[in-house]
Amino acid sequence: MSESDEEVQAELERLRAENEKLKAEKQKAIRLQVSQKGGVSLYGIRRFPITFYADEWDRILGMADDVRAFIAEHEGELKTR
Repeated sequence: MSESDEEVQAELERLRAENEKLKAEKQKAIRLQVSQKGGVSLYGIRRFPITFYADEWDRILGMADDVRAFIAEHEGELKTR
């Protein structure tokens, strides 16, 4: 391999590593956004956003203790990713 080929190969490897880092950061990023219809969309959990209206989020968040208890009660039946 010539020096030019080695430089190209090194740059290619650097770009691949940078691409993987960006993909990993993108997957970890969880964000909220106002939807076109005025809902609150949660991005970064699934492939598509999870959208509820503000009053629905209030109801869901108010159930946080119930959800945690349910998960603990059914731990053996549930899967994680």
